Amino acid sequence: MGPTGPCGPCSEIHVDRIGGREVSHLVDGDDPTVVEIWNNVFIQFNREEDGSLKALPAKHVDTGMGFERIVSVIQNRLSNYDTDIFHPIMVKIQELSGARPYTGKFGAEDVDGIDTAYRIVADHVRTLSIALSDGGVPNNVGRGYVLRRILRRGCRYVRKKLGAPIGSFFSSLMPVVVEQMGDVFPELQKKQDEVKEILDEEEESFSRTLDRGEKLFDQYATRAKEAGSSELNGADVWRLYDTFGFPVDLTRLMAEELSLTINEKEFEAAQERSKEASKGTFKRDKVDSVKLDVHDLAALEKNDAIPKTDDSPKYQLGNITAKVKGIYYNREFLGTTTSIPDGANFGILLDRTSFYAEAGGQENDTGNIVIDGACDFEVMNVQVYSGYVLHTGHLKYGQLDVGDDVISSYDELRRWPLRSNHTATHILNFSLREVLGDHIDQKGSLVAPTKLRFDFSHKAQIALPELAKIESMSVDWIKKNVRVYSKDVDLKSGFKIPGLRAVFGETYPDPVRVVVLGYDVDDITKDLENPRWRSTSIEFCGGTHVAKTGDIKDFVIIEESGIAKGIRRITVITGQEAQEATRLANEFKSRLDVLETSSGNEKDAGLKALTVELGQADISVLVKADLKERLGAIRKAFDKQIKEKEAALNKLSTHWSLISTKTQTL
Repeated sequence: MGPTGPCGPCSEIHVDRIGGREVSHLVDGDDPTVVEIWNNVFIQFNREEDGSLKALPAKHVDTGMGFERIVSVIQNRLSNYDTDIFHPIMVKIQELSGARPYTGKFGAEDVDGIDTAYRIVADHVRTLSIALSDGGVPNNVGRGYVLRRILRRGCRYVRKKLGAPIGSFFSSLMPVVVEQMGDVFPELQKKQDEVKEILDEEEESFSRTLDRGEKLFDQYATRAKEAGSSELNGADVWRLYDTFGFPVDLTRLMAEELSLTINEKEFEAAQERSKEASKGTFKRDKVDSVKLDVHDLAALEKNDAIPKTDDSPKYQLGNITAKVKGIYYNREFLGTTTSIPDGANFGILLDRTSFYAEAGGQENDTGNIVIDGACDFEVMNVQVYSGYVLHTGHLKYGQLDVGDDVISSYDELRRWPLRSNHTATHILNFSLREVLGDHIDQKGSLVAPTKLRFDFSHKAQIALPELAKIESMSVDWIKKNVRVYSKDVDLKSGFKIPGLRAVFGETYPDPVRVVVLGYDVDDITKDLENPRWRSTSIEFCGGTHVAKTGDIKDFVIIEESGIAKGIRRITVITGQEAQEATRLANEFKSRLDVLETSSGNEKDAGLKALTVELGQADISVLVKADLKERLGAIRKAFDKQIKEKEAALNKLSTHWSLISTKTQTL
């Protein structure tokens, strides 16, 4: 209960685990041997701001029982974590990590901190599994940020205390939770694959910065101690969050382990400066204005010190080290950033990069070019000009010089759905050809993190049955979970492959990268003209792709339209967006079920609102068509019912008028 609001007398049940003694003085005293297992609050008053109590018009009993505590009492265990509720999770943690077995020690007795790590990981995997299956999504705002902090705190304990690699630890642990609690929380079973995907995305992203962030934290901590301070610089703590994704409460925990605190005022000031900067200077349109023109390219071609960029690491996972070769600002190539104003946007050329530059319809990566502890350049745009990859953005802090060794770190949480949507584009292209015919030619595409858009030649609107076949065939490819192969092939040989899809009029490099679903490119090149290659998707493509089609998770067509004479456009969502669209569609169905049984003004208003919302909703175009048809039928029946009632009332009114007239005549 808070200081104000509904309240009343409270009756509690406490259990003395030892027994045979007087323990009233230990109640609510944080003694693990005397534990509260149940309470009843008899809600009958409202406590006002001045502390006075006012009787409530309706009174009730608020009761609560601690399930884990009850079990610990029944099983005679001093801790919830020693019960059979947690035992299977502890066993799986040991199996996955290879750490020593859980021994149930607390505080000073847990010398190596491993038992504490077991408890934290066990608690966090349950919390995350249930919260994510209930629709939660980790992000940087509100409740989503709470989930991200929980996962990252757990990841550090897995890595630091249990000594296990992170990347898929929590998703590997999750099946134990599903097995234990799936009957009580059916969402755990229904959404297991979706939750695993979210956990892997988040964990993989944090795994790339955890070790580097911890090393930097150690440097900050050492520097503070050498200066005779017991306080970490707040600006440094903000950098740990801003660059390495360390939530401040995780850094605070790490500091407490070393008997250090954080300068909160400095942290808040650094955070505020970053927010203000984000609102003002760093606009996307300004970033886009930093471009290399023909004169810049001519100068680069003559400059042996700045080679064309090796961007082959973009097909790999994780960060790479690179060297700064050029700094481009205000139409000049500089040797250092010292003369560039704070907050200004400029470009960086590296000898090699892990960033994907916008090409082939796929949007560019974002991320950071970093010297740990020294500088952080936020990459907002990446474009390639005649082989020179220009990373455009702003310097968040520090200084960069030509020749500096840096870490090229793209944003994995953005790249992940881009991969899915690009492979899904290939699947859609194949399905269109199979359902509509070989006349289908790609006329344009967009591969974004939240959707894919595909333009193609076709004279007429695609009928719903054909759309259903296209979507079903695409989903089947995802369910097959076939491997996605890619390799460079000489251009002449590539064009000989049966069923190859290429964009008409496009100029391809030689050799050209070939992306194939289900067949190894090496096997294809050994038997180039085998007609069976026609049975799969084969395309010339320089984009990034998933390892297996199952990684895409789901595929939902949300729009089909014409954009020009003889050109149609299909928009598709995959992964989490597709699953959210399915959830929203089911919500519309439920609302329609309720409206169908309602009546009067409530039904009329509900149908009007649903019509507007359904028209604006990004859900399956097939489901939307069904819902609109059903909605129209309900609307028609309702309007007919209203008209019949009005007609009956008019008839009755006429009848009474006639009776009244006859009465007056008599």
